[in-house]
Amino acid sequence: MMGTGKTLIRHSFERFLNIVPKENILVVAAEKYADIIREQIPELLPENLLLEPFGRKTAPCIAYSAYTIYRRCPNAKIIVSPSDNKIYDLEAFTDVVRKSLDFVGENDCLVTLGIEVTQPDTNYGYIQMTGGKDSINSELPVKVKTFTEKPNKDLAKVFMDSGEFLWNSGIFISTVDTLKKEMQKNNPEVTRLFKGWELALGSAYEKEFIYKAYIDCSNTSFDYSILERTEKAWVLPCRFKWMDIGNWSSIYNHCPMKDENNNAFLIEKALKNSCKNLLVVSDDRKKLIAVKGLEDFIIVDTPDALMICPRNEKDIKELCSALAMPGFESFR
Repeated sequence: MMGTGKTLIRHSFERFLNIVPKENILVVAAEKYADIIREQIPELLPENLLLEPFGRKTAPCIAYSAYTIYRRCPNAKIIVSPSDNKIYDLEAFTDVVRKSLDFVGENDCLVTLGIEVTQPDTNYGYIQMTGGKDSINSELPVKVKTFTEKPNKDLAKVFMDSGEFLWNSGIFISTVDTLKKEMQKNNPEVTRLFKGWELALGSAYEKEFIYKAYIDCSNTSFDYSILERTEKAWVLPCRFKWMDIGNWSSIYNHCPMKDENNNAFLIEKALKNSCKNLLVVSDDRKKLIAVKGLEDFIIVDTPDALMICPRNEKDIKELCSALAMPGFESFR
């Protein structure tokens, strides 16, 4: 969709090949995506694909991977990254990650990569740095003052105008020992579910063990349960261009393939008339889609569903959330 010919997870895998050997890269994902991941990353070692029975946000999946790595190498340094980031300057990214790896090797802390705020975006978490707005120019990590998860528009503007905040990239670096201790200290409700991991992980019992841990686990994000509670959070201001492709608005805003009316038709055949600011996506790129008289809409065509909705994240979420309500069972 971004015009590169590669998926985001493939980009993520290749990005880290500049930093660690391929045998040290693990992927954590839902079981239903296993075949897709193996197809996208055929180099991935079978034992490095950690499969979750179902989604429980980021705290349990990071615990799963951290315990797995600790069991193999208790002295390891660990980089945690989402697979839906787009990073434009690979050299700058590699430089800050290596700098962070050196820092955590000498300091007992967790370092998050912070991105300079360019607009009051409500889709991102915000990190306040100690030292005021001058900290933005620091070449080394600075202590975190506060975390705020996805503020409203007015508060996001206050953060941006202050110059003391960075976007939370979702990428952080630590030693696996520090990470393990901070999880146990700040999130015992999750780590207690992994009791016995020393013998279970890497054994024939692993799948059953993980299922039991996940079925009792609440939806808990790592940011909320660890980063917002720990006293060991630091942030490194980064200067590379970054995007979190977490929603349709992100895809539209950063899509390089727009026509003179700012329409992004991610298909090969499109009949359009009097249209502006559209995002049109189809699983079948050769399918003809004809649109007339629409402005600021999104059209997503898949084999089992068609969505036509105003190109506004709030409207999209409201439309999709309705499917979970009573009376809509036949649509699920």
